[in-house]
Amino acid sequence: MAEALVDGVDLVALMAWMDEQGLGAGELTEVEQLTGGTQNILVRFVRRGRGYVLRHPPPHKRARSDDTMRREARVLGAIADTDVPHPRLIAACGDVDVLGSAFFLMEPIDGFNVIEGLPEPHASRPDWQAEMSLSMADAIAALGRVDHEAVGLGDFGKPGWLERQVERWRSHLEGYGAFDGYPGPDIPRVHDIAEWLRANQPTEWKPGIIHGDFHAGNVLFHRDRPTLAAAVDWELSTIGDPLIDLGHFLGTSALTSGLGLPGQATRREIIDRYGAGSERDLSAIDWYEVMACYRLGIILEGTHARAFAGKAPVEIGDQLHATTVALFTHAATLL
Repeated sequence: MAEALVDGVDLVALMAWMDEQGLGAGELTEVEQLTGGTQNILVRFVRRGRGYVLRHPPPHKRARSDDTMRREARVLGAIADTDVPHPRLIAACGDVDVLGSAFFLMEPIDGFNVIEGLPEPHASRPDWQAEMSLSMADAIAALGRVDHEAVGLGDFGKPGWLERQVERWRSHLEGYGAFDGYPGPDIPRVHDIAEWLRANQPTEWKPGIIHGDFHAGNVLFHRDRPTLAAAVDWELSTIGDPLIDLGHFLGTSALTSGLGLPGQATRREIIDRYGAGSERDLSAIDWYEVMACYRLGIILEGTHARAFAGKAPVEIGDQLHATTVALFTHAATLL
């Protein structure tokens, strides 16, 4: 093992904990810090021939970072025997005394993210590119079909999820004023969009597991076929209306042309593919897309606010603020 610390994570303490759990023996090899995320630390390594990925909160933890790690590990364990593509949970530690934070270990995924580029034959086959985007709709539908009570997540959320959304995220946005130096949100039509969401909220919905941040940056594709290998980054998962995940995919796709692929499926094809695998009413899908843009934009603005206070890199804060503005601009076109 070349280093005892990776971004502040004590790998010696991690090995001792793994010994107690019966997870291999000896040194950690092929240690590599993974990039691509902005909120958490990911470290891939091998121990006694088995691959692992450590997921750990960022150096500057948020108020609920440890609870978020515990919840993420719980949902990954709950969906282990379902057809939802996800990284398999190996073990979790909710005790902050081991590494200073809650954390968990999961199976590494042999896949690629489209943001980092396309391998062959994906790059030269439009039919594969279309199927890649449709396979994302399949994964969202599969998650929405899981009976959350049957897999032990009956208490994973609170009643009235949909009804709480607008006020919850409005309060989050107002709370960012507590960060030193943050000048306040410069976000187009933020109040108009909130009022539209209140006025047009669906009156009936069926609870289920939601990923909470489902978009092209949070999925990995198989290297040898045009299908999803895993949805990753489950830290925003809860029990809510699963249509919000479809809304997230559609809303973020509008900013990036979906997966950024010339052969990708159209918005209508994605909605129809989801509908083929779900019995949920899609008549209000525009509302869910606007809600997803509102929710995700405010979440991203939090990193912008934290950057002003020195709790996140300034360049990342600026980048995410630009995405927030783009999300709200797109949402306004759907009103």
